[in-house]
Amino acid sequence: MPESSSISRFAYRAFISYSHRDKAWADWLHKSLETWRVPARLVGKETAHGTIPRRLNPVFRDREELASATDLGRKVNEALGQSENLIVICSPASATSRWVNEEVLAYKRMGRAERIFCLIVDGEPDASSIPGRESEECFCPALRLRLDANGQPASERTEPIAADARLGKDGKANAQLKLIAGMLDVGFDQLKQREQQRRVRRMTAIAAMATVVMSVTIVLAVFALISRHSAVTAQAAAERRQKQAEGLVGFMLGDLNDKLDQVHRLDIMQAVDDKAMAYFDSLPAADATDAALMLRVDALKKIGNVRTEATGQLSAAIDSFQSAVNLARELVRRSPDDVHRSAVLGDSLNWLGSAYWQVGNLGSALLDFSEAAALLQKAHAANPDDNDLALELAQTQSNIGHIVEARGDLAGAQSEYESSLQLYRQLTARDPNNTNWQSYLGDGWDNLGKVGLERGRLDQAIAAYFSEHRIKAALAKDAGNHNAQAAFLVSNAILGRALAWCGDLETGLRYTEEAVGQAKALLAFDASSTDWQEDLALYSQQAGGLLRQQGKNDLAADANDDAVRIFESLLKKNPISGDFQREFSQTRLEQARLLISQGNAMAAKASAQSALDIMEKLRAKTPDDRSSLLLDAQAHLLLGQTASLFGDNTAAQREWTQARDLLQPALHAGGDPNFLAAYAEAVIRLDQIAAARPVIARLNAMGYRTPDLIALVASKHIDYPVNAEFQGRIARIMQGEATQAPGISTDVRTAVVKH
Repeated sequence: MPESSSISRFAYRAFISYSHRDKAWADWLHKSLETWRVPARLVGKETAHGTIPRRLNPVFRDREELASATDLGRKVNEALGQSENLIVICSPASATSRWVNEEVLAYKRMGRAERIFCLIVDGEPDASSIPGRESEECFCPALRLRLDANGQPASERTEPIAADARLGKDGKANAQLKLIAGMLDVGFDQLKQREQQRRVRRMTAIAAMATVVMSVTIVLAVFALISRHSAVTAQAAAERRQKQAEGLVGFMLGDLNDKLDQVHRLDIMQAVDDKAMAYFDSLPAADATDAALMLRVDALKKIGNVRTEATGQLSAAIDSFQSAVNLARELVRRSPDDVHRSAVLGDSLNWLGSAYWQVGNLGSALLDFSEAAALLQKAHAANPDDNDLALELAQTQSNIGHIVEARGDLAGAQSEYESSLQLYRQLTARDPNNTNWQSYLGDGWDNLGKVGLERGRLDQAIAAYFSEHRIKAALAKDAGNHNAQAAFLVSNAILGRALAWCGDLETGLRYTEEAVGQAKALLAFDASSTDWQEDLALYSQQAGGLLRQQGKNDLAADANDDAVRIFESLLKKNPISGDFQREFSQTRLEQARLLISQGNAMAAKASAQSALDIMEKLRAKTPDDRSSLLLDAQAHLLLGQTASLFGDNTAAQREWTQARDLLQPALHAGGDPNFLAAYAEAVIRLDQIAAARPVIARLNAMGYRTPDLIALVASKHIDYPVNAEFQGRIARIMQGEATQAPGISTDVRTAVVKH
């Protein structure tokens, strides 16, 4: 019940004002405030604002309490007048909300401006005063401006009292405490110290509770087993005790694990899960009821998830998921025609396959995913309107595509990606406004673009990338959705790179530079994001390569220098990241190409050798990684060029031969133009023109046309005409005449699964 206060004349401790798009934040804040207990030593203390209460409830939410009100304005004003504090959830959505602005104005007109507290969840304070960033503003006008004598916003600006829940700022926990400190009129440091002391006590209590629950569970389990085998007359008692034990296990894996997760006690979570596993292993599946088996399947999957998150626990996670699969099979055996049980088994196999995938066992993962796919397809056919089933089926098809793609079956990968895409299309058609479905659909097109590129079908790849680009561009229009903006910048860069490979450097550079600008804008919002730093470095390097091929060496050098600087910083923070190492090597190789074009062979050699040193260490760990192999070969090609510039033809021949031998197998593993172009360069520099001609013909047929390649073949007087038919197809795609990628089937096929 709300706490009464003899000294408070307000019905509510706080009024939360927010945009409906920030409802999740409002839900969290409402619950966290009403359930937060004021530290005992502060209760009753007198402050400038009054006596500190024991609790902060009740808290008023306008969209919640007034859902059925007929006179919204009157009701809101009454609630505002009865609220001790006003908390405004600040984001670009609330900054443009008429109702949020009106509520702030009404509260200020009551003379309570000093009791307004802001919680920043997205956007940027005062961005409206920065040209080009107005859409990022998170404070509504009434928060930014003082009121004049008539209660109207004036031109004089004011600084709201704000807690910042964004990553890299106060964070969620500290922002909550800052709000509470303001409401109670106490110091933040004092309140945080009290909260830390209470957290330690809570952790101790939860740990003790975990120990007691585990002990009780073990005792009940023992009694259940003994009673089960004692006599027929004890059957009811045995079942009762088993239900009690499994109820406690459910609590251990549910509420208790949630509480342990909140206090970051992964060690106790693992101990709880180990005890639960031991209990389940002791029970014969044949004797359990269907309901008990279903409970155990769910519990075992929860255990597997906890173990997946723990360092070095993937093997134990596989054991948990395998146990879940075994029990789910028993459920299906008992009722083979129950499609729900088939879906449960499919989901369990899906988790098991995911764990195998993470440990690199692609064969086992593929077997589990394929069996899960057949089961989920059966369930989906029986329940075609179940969106969750359709989504899981589509994700599994996509992940099977990833696995077979990694194993070199590019045609098989495309088939799986097509099937996945059709399901995403169906989901999007059912709910066109669902941004999650739209995002999945965009990812589906990206998968098809990538496999199309690897198969040497650049027109198909570009058509798919354009389809993805349209979707990601629409999602990125939400100025407050930084994840969507990050996805859009990647789409810009991928499309720009593919167009440049087709010879359209101008358009390719435009998309690439747009991606660079978007990455810089995101970093202006959060400079600590390593993902966005990586994007900026990677696509600055890409822009540098395109600028170099246009002869703009000074601009190329600036872009490359930015990329090198950022990657060096990222590698200092995370020196073992394989992605950072590969991308840094790629940047050093582009730097070497620029230095060669500038005639600086010595610096070019050092840059290429630096890249090679990194790649050889990385390839020793992952010898089958195709991207690492390509970078390794490209480093040898550049080292051969620098040796040739020094007049050391023997060393040059050795480097080019090594590059050729590394790339030779790639000729039979697909049609990736990057591998073919590198191989063609190796044999051309070795003066093996006869070996180069069929590869060059393949590149020309697929529409690959970079200035680097054209200059190389021209130096050997090899004809490389414009592929007019291909250029025409690309022009039609860019004009929007191609609505789907060439060769992509519209038939819905039988499919497969993964989380």
